[in-house]
Amino acid sequence: MKALFIGLGGIGQRHLRNFHAATIGRGERAEVLAYRVRRRGDVLTDQLRVDPGKDLETTYSIRGFSDLGQALAQRPDVAFICNPTSLHIPVALEAARAGCHLFLEKPLSHNLDGLDELIAAVEGKRLAAVVGYQLRFHPLLQRVHEVLTSGAIGQVLAVRMDVGERITKWHPYEDYRDMYASRRDLGGGVVLSQIHEMDYALWFFGYPEQVFAVGGKLSSLEVDVEDVASILMRCRVNGRVVPVHVHQDYVQDPPSRSCQVIGDAGKLVLDLRVPSLVVYGPDGAVTESRSIEQFARNKLFMDEIEHFLACARGEQKPVVSLRDGARSLRMALAARESLATGKVVELTSP
Repeated sequence: MKALFIGLGGIGQRHLRNFHAATIGRGERAEVLAYRVRRRGDVLTDQLRVDPGKDLETTYSIRGFSDLGQALAQRPDVAFICNPTSLHIPVALEAARAGCHLFLEKPLSHNLDGLDELIAAVEGKRLAAVVGYQLRFHPLLQRVHEVLTSGAIGQVLAVRMDVGERITKWHPYEDYRDMYASRRDLGGGVVLSQIHEMDYALWFFGYPEQVFAVGGKLSSLEVDVEDVASILMRCRVNGRVVPVHVHQDYVQDPPSRSCQVIGDAGKLVLDLRVPSLVVYGPDGAVTESRSIEQFARNKLFMDEIEHFLACARGEQKPVVSLRDGARSLRMALAARESLATGKVVELTSP
């Protein structure tokens, strides 16, 4: 299989390593192309540190191109869109027009420009397109979905999600002020960069009717984007209104990532940092308790790449489709609009 990588920073190199592992595991020959603008040669480890003395293109036998058209002329089978958020759609559109199946890092973009055109190109050519929400492959989140679907905690009444991590520790290999997540021109900001919670809120509770957000650039971090957001969404579950609250920030240390769902017959508490899940019955007694010892975070990324390649081969359907990615993006953009205006933003089904 021939793969084109567009963007080989931390996440791009992680997907590259997993692409190699996935193809080798099937006994396939893998050929890697890359459209490169900055052409940094650093090889990064799983811990996002520079592996000294190694060159990226040599280490992974990459054929690099400074022109996207020339790279696409090599007729790659798949394209990994891993460049900064604001640059996703133009290159993805060119890759789709060239017939590439697409893996797109989250979020799809920083606005809606060109998104309908990309969806039309992908669907018109019957291409596979998967959005990189690796938490969909987390066994405890999958179990939460099962618990909610079964009605084990009754009618959902309220939801609280929390995600926060000190941005200065995200990428040890680079100055946080240069990261896409810190820069408005690259599509950064906590709402878009930590959009995973929007995706699994969509998965669990459906597309919201209204979004209201409070926050902004509140910390002393040297960024030009919002670094704290408190988002309240009005969702409808089984015909009843449910408030879904999502807190995001760039400042918590130690990090936090959790979800609590309250029902009229119990509740569940998920902690993705441990990771653990506890389900309570109506009398407060624990009905289920799970934790994962020595959790291998990269397995989430490996599972999504194997899933994407299976979609490209026509063996599976995308767990998170381009249209799903568009819905979570619209949710995030509604939150940003509310931050800017101070008003409730109404959403209609896309």
